Amino acid sequence: MILTVTLNAALDVTYHVPTLVPGGTHRAEPSGARAGGKGVNVARVLHALGHDTLVTGFAGGDTGSAIRADLAAAGIQEALVEPSAPARRTVTIVSTKDDSATAFNEPGPRLSIEDWMWFTDRYHELASRAEVVVLSGSLPPGLPDHVYAQLLGATRTPAILDTSGPPLLEGVAARPRVVKPNADELAATGVADPVVAARRLRERGAGAVVASRGADGLLAVTGHGSWRAAAPEPLRGNPTGAGDACVAALAAGLATGSPWPAQLANAVALSAAAVACPLAGDVDLDIYRSLVPLVSVEDLDADADR
Repeated sequence: MILTVTLNAALDVTYHVPTLVPGGTHRAEPSGARAGGKGVNVARVLHALGHDTLVTGFAGGDTGSAIRADLAAAGIQEALVEPSAPARRTVTIVSTKDDSATAFNEPGPRLSIEDWMWFTDRYHELASRAEVVVLSGSLPPGLPDHVYAQLLGATRTPAILDTSGPPLLEGVAARPRVVKPNADELAATGVADPVVAARRLRERGAGAVVASRGADGLLAVTGHGSWRAAAPEPLRGNPTGAGDACVAALAAGLATGSPWPAQLANAVALSAAAVACPLAGDVDLDIYRSLVPLVSVEDLDADADR
């Protein structure tokens, strides 16, 4: 079982418009509302791939009930904790003209000490039964930056951390097996060169760093080598779920023990398959399967030795 942790779960609402014009009035095509948050999206992709997965985190109030109902309808198991405050909503506006996406994210519920203690008790039990743990996304207001490090330190289960800013830097010190920043999050560590920045994160404690770089694919710096992986050509579509699809591929690879080049090829192909879908958490499995053998994986260490 792969456990995904979403401390700041959301009910995601997506609208499609021809062009987003600030200050204008739009005729929007709604795509419905469904359970979201990065860890939920990861679980949705893993479920589509046939992996046994379980969602935990916080989901309170009427919004939380809607999140649970959507997960149940999708056949995704959950063990969400209900705090006293309601879960957040997010709104994403996707332009049908250029596929750009504009997101409006509420901050999330402010949790009590009792909420956190209740959750950590459940987390310890669930993580002890998991093959892999994925900790993804932003923190609800009021939680300290070290909570991911606290959770990582409480289990020996191989873990993937996908967050940003101080929670990322604090969490790296707890030695997650993999961290998955994007290009901006990697640059925000204060080091301009992405390979050097990834190596610095490994020096801080990360077992491996896999950085998503949009159309440029992935950069991976691990204890077994360094690689760049890219699709033969970028796909047009909604990029908001690509990073979560990448994490799902890495979690599946970690669970099955796949070698790094194979993991990266799967991660690039699955990310592209997510871009082709209008909603984060969905993947086009036909595109995924067709792209895997076409992904180029460049061995950076071999290039450096020439």
